[in-house]
Amino acid sequence: MDQLSLFDNQNEHSLSPAMAPLADRMRPNVLEDYIGQEHLLGKGMILRQMLERDQICSMIFWGPPGVGKTTLAKIIANRTKSGFVNFSAVTSGIKEIKDIMKQAEDNRAYGIRTLCFVDEIHRFNKAQQDAFLPYVERGSITLIGATTENPSFEINAALLSRCKVFVLKELTVENLTELLSRTLTDKRGFGGTDIHMERALLETIASFADGDARTALNTLEMAVLNGTISPDGSITVTRETLEQCLGKKTLLYDKKGEEHYNLISALHKSMRNSDPDAAVYWLARMLEAGEDPLFIARRLIRFASEDIGLADNQALPLAVAAYQACHFNGMPECNINLAQTVIYLSLAPRSNAVYRAYETAKVDALSQLAEPVPLVIRNAPTQLMEELHYGDGYVYAHDTKEKIARMTCLPESLKDKRYYLPTEEGTEGVFKERLEKSRDFRSCTAPPPGQ
Repeated sequence: MDQLSLFDNQNEHSLSPAMAPLADRMRPNVLEDYIGQEHLLGKGMILRQMLERDQICSMIFWGPPGVGKTTLAKIIANRTKSGFVNFSAVTSGIKEIKDIMKQAEDNRAYGIRTLCFVDEIHRFNKAQQDAFLPYVERGSITLIGATTENPSFEINAALLSRCKVFVLKELTVENLTELLSRTLTDKRGFGGTDIHMERALLETIASFADGDARTALNTLEMAVLNGTISPDGSITVTRETLEQCLGKKTLLYDKKGEEHYNLISALHKSMRNSDPDAAVYWLARMLEAGEDPLFIARRLIRFASEDIGLADNQALPLAVAAYQACHFNGMPECNINLAQTVIYLSLAPRSNAVYRAYETAKVDALSQLAEPVPLVIRNAPTQLMEELHYGDGYVYAHDTKEKIARMTCLPESLKDKRYYLPTEEGTEGVFKERLEKSRDFRSCTAPPPGQ
């Protein structure tokens, strides 16, 4: 538990401000200096209104690392004149929690509020989380938990029901570039030194940081400390210096701009054209420039269904496995997982029949929104619905010898419509044969499949 004094909002670090890491020195103390999370803190947004009205409740901040969860909790404590207690889910036990809760409850009698911040609250076990519950219920404390994991799965339902969940988004390249620019002129950062650094390099750092302010500031600090010092004391940071700090060449790539979409398009179309050499090249171009491997993996999942579909039943499971591998391994280890998947998808049989089926059905769905569900396949949980003939004539397919019932499941106006038109590529040829037999049997023009 990180605590100098229960009601001390001063800098928690024993280091002098000049010696503290840049990310700590640049931590804002007031809401006006906070960057990002406009969907929560913009004018008229819910969290800002709660702060302005001093109506703070217990809450959970859910978001990726480095987006300002701890900083926002401290700003709230300062703004509401509350004591700030910072718990560590790694080192704090139930005894420590109860001791602080008792002290907070005693001070509540004197009108002093306590804000308890629990970083990585998902790491607390059930007993530790339960230790907060009675104090949150009585209003002895305002609990703010921070987590990178889905709170629905990681936080006890009883505690979660008493907290408002706010989703914090990763910072944009624009957010981070603004933060880095401010750091170069702010006296808490490098404002006392003349720094020569092109804005394009700040944007490169912002793109490399992938939404994480701490990573962005740490990278900037390293670049400045390794910059060229002139006789007049000014520091120049060049692209070559930054490349050394990043450990990679800063390739022409903007993860939010045109080049981002050009390269993912090049990867997709190379795979579609069964060209694994080109596909692996474009994959490498993106990964080595700092693209999020999970973004690429999501695109591969889409490709597996859009361009391969049922022509190869292993395409989608492999793409999903690649996403999991990227999640488990991260870069650079997951680059081989992605390369394996890209090559497989490039050489798999092709079919866009699944894609075309959905797109065609979507057109009808949007243009005929009021088409009623046929009575035969409606659910009839009440007697009134039974009297209205809901479910009349329904046949449970598993009860039939053929495992198919002769009934129409489409609306009457669409009963003869065909959306899925399979090809004969790969395993889709098998599905085509089965589908033709199924359609013939349901239209009563042929014996059941298998005969």
